[in-house]
Amino acid sequence: MSKDMDSINLAGQHTKNILESLPQNVRKRVEVIREIENQHHELEAEFLKERAILEAKFHKLYQPLYSKRYLIVNGVVEAEGVATEAAANQDVKTAKVRGVPDFWLNALKNNEVLAKEITKCDEEALKYLRDIKWFKIHDSKGFKLEFYFDTNPFFKISVLTKTYHMIDEDEPYSAAGMEIEWYPAKCLTQKILKKKRKKGSKSFKPLTRTENCKSFFNFFSPPQVSKDDEAIDKSAAEELKIQKKHDYDVGSTICYKIIPHAVSWFTGETF
Repeated sequence: MSKDMDSINLAGQHTKNILESLPQNVRKRVEVIREIENQHHELEAEFLKERAILEAKFHKLYQPLYSKRYLIVNGVVEAEGVATEAAANQDVKTAKVRGVPDFWLNALKNNEVLAKEITKCDEEALKYLRDIKWFKIHDSKGFKLEFYFDTNPFFKISVLTKTYHMIDEDEPYSAAGMEIEWYPAKCLTQKILKKKRKKGSKSFKPLTRTENCKSFFNFFSPPQVSKDDEAIDKSAAEELKIQKKHDYDVGSTICYKIIPHAVSWFTGETF
């Protein structure tokens, strides 16, 4: 018998024991209250369905606003009144600045959860970030994130993606990232360390080893919990679950906080 079935049976037995310990009249009252709660569950299910429809409706309405933000942030169009003001001030240096430099980098850095993920080396790559979008996954409570980058000296692909799928209550979600194709010597998720050569060695070829390191871009290689309970011990399994929860916290923060309120994070108003 699986652990899940054991838990269900134990819970059912516990409930039965409680009910049997009650006087008949009290037990009857509890049963009536349970029926009231079942009616509440039905209403709640209806509420969740209607909320999903409403969320989908407004997600579409948000898109034109996100598009306008993208155009201004990246200097594709000028914000109303900026050209006139710049001409009046005759500030040549300011006039040459296009859009809002480092907009997404600073929006991410100003969030406490995300700031801990970003290293100094990451900052140089994140300066090329032009936009972040999210999409609802149909027939799922999950979502997909897309990060759009300018051509940069770090990696070849221009769009990095991360997807979260909701599974069930015991396994709330699974995450799927992607492999980043880094340019030579530009990988931010690994570092090359020099190894000491053995005494008496006549080789002049440098000895090195590769080691994983902290980076925001590890976000695109999510931790995976093994389905084989015997493959790892309990402490390792628990550590993976913690990492997985943290990974979801990072993704949901970007999706539900940063993207809709990016300018407030950029300016620090949300502190």
